[in-house]
Amino acid sequence: MRSRFEEQLTRLNAELIDMGTLIEHAIVESTQALAVRDVVRARTVIALDRDVDQKEREIESLCLKLLLQQQPVARDLRFISAALKMITDMERIGDQAADVAEIVTMLSGGHEGEFPQIQEMGGETVKMVRGAIDAFVRRDLTLAEWVIDMDDKVDGLFVAAKDALIELLRRDAGAGELALDLLMISKYLERIGDHAVNIAEWVVFAITGVHKEG
Repeated sequence: MRSRFEEQLTRLNAELIDMGTLIEHAIVESTQALAVRDVVRARTVIALDRDVDQKEREIESLCLKLLLQQQPVARDLRFISAALKMITDMERIGDQAADVAEIVTMLSGGHEGEFPQIQEMGGETVKMVRGAIDAFVRRDLTLAEWVIDMDDKVDGLFVAAKDALIELLRRDAGAGELALDLLMISKYLERIGDHAVNIAEWVVFAITGVHKEG
């Protein structure tokens, strides 16, 4: 019975990695679509959100089977419970990457390449998401805490992007619509960082039994 349980836990890890790969891809593709004004690429991210939602349902079903059929001990119960919490944040990351892509399809254009902070936010949030999921699979408390600490960097990039957009409006009063769109994109990326932190905090709970919100 225990060997069957271990097999299912291994499958859970693999499914979480798969879902993590999907949302990492969504973040990368949405920010790259912004960088080159690629509407077709942006639309693929919007379509990808359905795959993320399906993966969430599959993992939720697996977790519930583990809980109901296997009667896990306390440590295993924490990991399964943490996985259920994590996939909610992962699904929301997929939603927000799709929201970024949706804005890209409607951008008025003209200045978006002037804001490297936004591209850097995308790159840093991918690292955070990947790190949080790796921390769960590897039971790595240090890596989970690194992800939590990374949130300050993403928040700083958001502030820098916001300041740069304010400066754009000072230079070009007609860029208001674009500035608002780019501010929304920056905010979605900042929220993705927050969700990565939430995932890492559930990893800490799974390892230590203590959940401390940031």
